[in-house]
Amino acid sequence: MSTAVDDDLWSAVGDPTRRRMIDLLLTDGPGTATSLSERLPVTRQAVAKHLVVLDRVGLVHVTPAGRERRYEVDEAQLARAVAQLADVGQAWDARLQRIKRIAEAIARSQKK
Repeated sequence: MSTAVDDDLWSAVGDPTRRRMIDLLLTDGPGTATSLSERLPVTRQAVAKHLVVLDRVGLVHVTPAGRERRYEVDEAQLARAVAQLADVGQAWDARLQRIKRIAEAIARSQKK
């Protein structure tokens, strides 16, 4: 599994409306743009555009359902996204620890 950060993925989940849509799909199961728009403070057309972004990065699957399209979270892709975020968090923790050690060393040398 590649853990390189996918900029398109993070751009997609960086939007609070899209994160809320993912939450709704995880909680309530598959949904349509219409059903999601009823639970969000945006129009059906805006929801549809957000769903296109989520589909493009693989976070949702789409299945035709009559005149509507039914969306469901791709849990494997979501797990990869979570793993990437954990990797980014660990890298930043390591950087911050190095900065802390440098700052402490500077503080010690100034006390002498």
